[in-house]
Amino acid sequence: MVTIEINNSKALPKWQKSKELETAIASREIRILEVDPYAGLLRPENSISQNHLNRRDRAWEVIGPLVERNTELMFNPRDRGPLVEATAERTGCIKKTIYNYLRRYWQGGQMKNALLPVFDRCGAKGKERKPSNCKRGRPSKLSKAMEMPIGVNVDDEMKKCFHRGIKAFYENRQGRTLKDAFQLTLEKFFHQGYEMRNGVLVPMLPPATQLPTFAQFRYWYEKERDITQEKISREGKRRFNLRHRSVLGDSTQMAYGPGSVYQIDATIGDIYLVSSLDRNRIIGRPVIYFVIDTFSRLIVGFSVSLEGPSWLGAMLALENVATDKVAFCKEYDIDINESDWPSHHLPEAILADRGELEGYNADNLVNALNIRVSNTPPYRADWKGIVERNFRLSNDKMIRWMPGAVYRKRERGDRDYRLEASLDLRQFRQLIITCILEHNTDTRMDWYRMDDFMIQEYVDPYPIDLWYWGVQNRSGHLRQIAPDIVRLNLLPTDEASVTHQGIYYKGLYYTCELALREQWFVKARVNGRWKIPIAYDPRKLEIIYLRLDDSRKLESCQLIETQKTFQHRDWYEAIDYFELQKQAKESAKTRQYQAKANFHAQIDKIVAEAKEQTEKALTGQSKRSRLQSIRDNRKLERENERESQAWQLGVKETSDQSGKVISMPSAIEPEEDDEGYVAPPKPVDKLRKLREKNWNNDK
Repeated sequence: MVTIEINNSKALPKWQKSKELETAIASREIRILEVDPYAGLLRPENSISQNHLNRRDRAWEVIGPLVERNTELMFNPRDRGPLVEATAERTGCIKKTIYNYLRRYWQGGQMKNALLPVFDRCGAKGKERKPSNCKRGRPSKLSKAMEMPIGVNVDDEMKKCFHRGIKAFYENRQGRTLKDAFQLTLEKFFHQGYEMRNGVLVPMLPPATQLPTFAQFRYWYEKERDITQEKISREGKRRFNLRHRSVLGDSTQMAYGPGSVYQIDATIGDIYLVSSLDRNRIIGRPVIYFVIDTFSRLIVGFSVSLEGPSWLGAMLALENVATDKVAFCKEYDIDINESDWPSHHLPEAILADRGELEGYNADNLVNALNIRVSNTPPYRADWKGIVERNFRLSNDKMIRWMPGAVYRKRERGDRDYRLEASLDLRQFRQLIITCILEHNTDTRMDWYRMDDFMIQEYVDPYPIDLWYWGVQNRSGHLRQIAPDIVRLNLLPTDEASVTHQGIYYKGLYYTCELALREQWFVKARVNGRWKIPIAYDPRKLEIIYLRLDDSRKLESCQLIETQKTFQHRDWYEAIDYFELQKQAKESAKTRQYQAKANFHAQIDKIVAEAKEQTEKALTGQSKRSRLQSIRDNRKLERENERESQAWQLGVKETSDQSGKVISMPSAIEPEEDDEGYVAPPKPVDKLRKLREKNWNNDK
């Protein structure tokens, strides 16, 4: 056998015994490659540039007669030399070039295309040049005109400065361009010192001919560029994950069949609505929830409300998931068949974000309804891209063309698009239902990745067709539960207290027949209050529900008569009222503190005056004398009080028809002293005189 080393630039053919090669293969000293390293040369003529074809053909004209007519002779060193010399005389090529052509021909598998030029191997790709005093690279026009090299070679120290400049000025959240980062790098790392100009230290740069160029800066940046780290540094990991990360998976792989996984999410509708009670009132933008089956892309439930993205909005959407869609659409004057929207089942799992389905409410779904809840990490909406994408489809198909839509571009002088709002909540729900029906039945998903079984059965990539095929072939994931049970377990839960005034919850008191029958309120007055589990509807506070028998039964409780003020209100209004009361109480503390301070000051003043007067009057009196005459002193004080505080009937004045004042005589005439002072009249009190007489007799 004749062999040649393919990785040796000076190799020539040599003879070897076949048994030696077989022994080397058996001993694993050598191995047979499964892939030909020169297989890339086997390509059609039209894929090769004409310049490369011309070079190949010229080389073939030189060695073609040698390898075609003298194949075996060319493998013998004795015969190869004279043949090469003859070819050199015939063609005018030097022997080195002829040997080079022959070597490429033999190493490339003895095919004509082995003579194609290999310019991609030129230049020592991937190897860095060591800097020297000579300027590397193509001379610029300026250097040619000046007949002297201009610029500097980039050494290891400059590369370190480039790297530090890119880290400091480019790979950050400030969003600078690469050219701005280059300028700041020069100012930071290539200055010759600072000069004070107008009170500011300014870095002084050397001449441009002594500085690296922007092309050099960009070359080394792109050579060492880590695009992943760059995007994370400039935009943050959250935006990188959403916009720039590689997408190698498919959400469909999460679900084996219909009902395996539902995805749920909310968005603020890009449209303004009006009130159905007064169409002159604009009520803002609605909150839209969609629930989509991951396997078939069928929209299985939705909700449109004014509740912000919260458990209440998610609760309404999940309740709609288990609702009979024929009856539901009938409420909105839309007639459909069971086959048009066949979903009224609960899934095995729900995928949501870290919001509504996190906490106790989600735990209740897991424990009571046996639904597995998974939440995506923060800011990773791309992990539930199916439902996220559907929001955009809804906007593109319908919402952006509706009156009041926010998509319309406004220019100066245009009318405010909010003033164009015309749809109310009911009408908008009708539009959403229509959009869902169109999506489920008529949206062809050519991008859907069919598996082998779907392809064999010619399944069309429509959501409704995928749903029916999955129900028939991938069944066992859908579960149907009574609507009341679903609603019971979807309502938010909490704890209330049984008191002697009623069932207390968030500042309000309720009562029910069960509590009255079992005398709960009397027991609470005797034994003290206790906690009970309840469920409530945030949209309505007139009723709360007692969860009895491990939440298998509900007992409705109504507001007591004394709190009917809050009837026909929602919890947000009641909580807001009680919060305002707390704030008012807190604000009134200053007034209360000051009022008590005034009260205490007045008390202290009166007590101090009383103590002072009493201390003056106690001069020369013993404690015994004071204590012995308490009873007599009480009588004297009582009589004095009677005398001074008795009612005095004075002179009544009236007027006649002429307007003159007429004095009415009193039953007791007043007495006048020598100075003209008129004493108040003394009424005749026979009972008092009798008491005085009896008192004197007792003495």
